[in-house]
Amino acid sequence: MNAHAIEVRGLTKRYGRRIAVDDLTFAVPRGSIVGLLGPNGAGKSTTLRMIVGLLAPTSGDSLIDGSPFAALHEPASHVGVHMDGFGFEGGITARRHLEICRLAAGAPRGRVDEVLDEVGLAADARRRVRTFSTGMAQRLGLAAALIGSPRTLILDEPANGLDPDGIRWLRRFLRGYAETGGTVLIASHQLSELEQVVDEVVVIKQRALFAGRLGDLVTSEVDSLESKYFDLVEGASA
Repeated sequence: MNAHAIEVRGLTKRYGRRIAVDDLTFAVPRGSIVGLLGPNGAGKSTTLRMIVGLLAPTSGDSLIDGSPFAALHEPASHVGVHMDGFGFEGGITARRHLEICRLAAGAPRGRVDEVLDEVGLAADARRRVRTFSTGMAQRLGLAAALIGSPRTLILDEPANGLDPDGIRWLRRFLRGYAETGGTVLIASHQLSELEQVVDEVVVIKQRALFAGRLGDLVTSEVDSLESKYFDLVEGASA
């Protein structure tokens, strides 16, 4: 089996004269948590959307488990996706939403209860989604990503709207997921929180500014991911 869960190779996306992503290359090793970092407009969400086939690249390609997303057999068993800004039908219950996701993924009937338990929403399964807080909606999005029992998760700002307890829960959940062999690619602005959970980071501003192990970027006790991040991003703007 390929050592990398995700490979991004020379990925480029142009909209006319505007370059959203420029010749981006990085890999996500299996069993790791990799943070995709960059300022607003840096191309993070565009990159994630290209990886999972929601956008066609101008050039370059990306692979999940060694294949393009479109070529995956039973893709929900390979990768679960939760993108910031993906909405829900507010009039249905959380359980009904997950049942629809289960049918689309071809997952067994009992999987809905399993993921509700995993994300701490079992007691709210019959509530209509419109009554959910932002943090609860984030948990529901994560539950939907997990429905196919995927090997890899791709998450875009999953901590948005979570309170401190929720953020701590998410950190522990992601670390447990990786420790049991799962892989996570996570885009986030919450640098201090990411520093506590990621193994590797990819810092982009259209192009890659750094891609590698966190310990190779934050090399001393007086450094932090935040300080190194700003060194890279501000250096790229100079």
